[in-house]
Amino acid sequence: MPILNKDMTLCISLSGRPSNLGTRFHNYLYDELGLNFIYKAFGTDDIEGAIRGVRALGIRGCSVSMPFKEAVIPLVDELEESAAAIESVNTIVNDNGHLTASNTDYEAVAELLRRHAVDPSSSVLVRGSGGMAKAVVAAFRGAGFDDLTVLARNATAGPALAEKYGYAWTDHDPAPGAAVIVNVTPLGMNGPDSDALSFGPEAIEATEVVFDVVAFPAETPLVRAGRDAGKQLVTGAEVVALQAARQFERYTGVALTPEQVARASEFSRAE
Repeated sequence: MPILNKDMTLCISLSGRPSNLGTRFHNYLYDELGLNFIYKAFGTDDIEGAIRGVRALGIRGCSVSMPFKEAVIPLVDELEESAAAIESVNTIVNDNGHLTASNTDYEAVAELLRRHAVDPSSSVLVRGSGGMAKAVVAAFRGAGFDDLTVLARNATAGPALAEKYGYAWTDHDPAPGAAVIVNVTPLGMNGPDSDALSFGPEAIEATEVVFDVVAFPAETPLVRAGRDAGKQLVTGAEVVALQAARQFERYTGVALTPEQVARASEFSRAE
């Protein structure tokens, strides 16, 4: 990586729980490709002030994570269709003070459903109703899945998300039997919920595909349980690598090869 200099382009992430995943992913590729960029993760309690800083300081790119994916919408100038359709943002690009927002989470989930050949006729149970859940549910709808239930305790967000895409909602765990189970909550994420199993053993045993959107750690309790039960896995590690690659391309204009994405993803998880 070039030595720090006044012409270096800055990209950042804003998250309630900052991690080194994006920082290591992007900086690894800046170094490999010889780009005069640097990437830094930030936590904040003032999302409005942070976005003003992105605009005022000419920060080129900004990744947005929980809990800010919806809060940033009124703070940007333009929404791409991927963000407007689901009212959730995870990527902001700054072009000379004009902030354009998109959602590469949606793009990544849609791509993974194709790569893993998940059958659209499958019954699906999605736990969660936040910004990332919107991207996941929208991707399933876009891929032609008709039988999906949103499982969420939030009696406002849960029904609203389900209704938006023509799906069912429940606030309690249904009887095991969904062919695809998807966790889109912090359960299993590094932090206070790291040991939590987002679905019970009966639901895991009865399913065919286990999909955990939690990216850190890569081996969540749900992923581990799904692997032990011999289920097909779709992991948060895959989601975060693909969405980061889409962000990288928006920030730099450089398209990445699958091999570059794989190397950067492996490096991002190294101790």
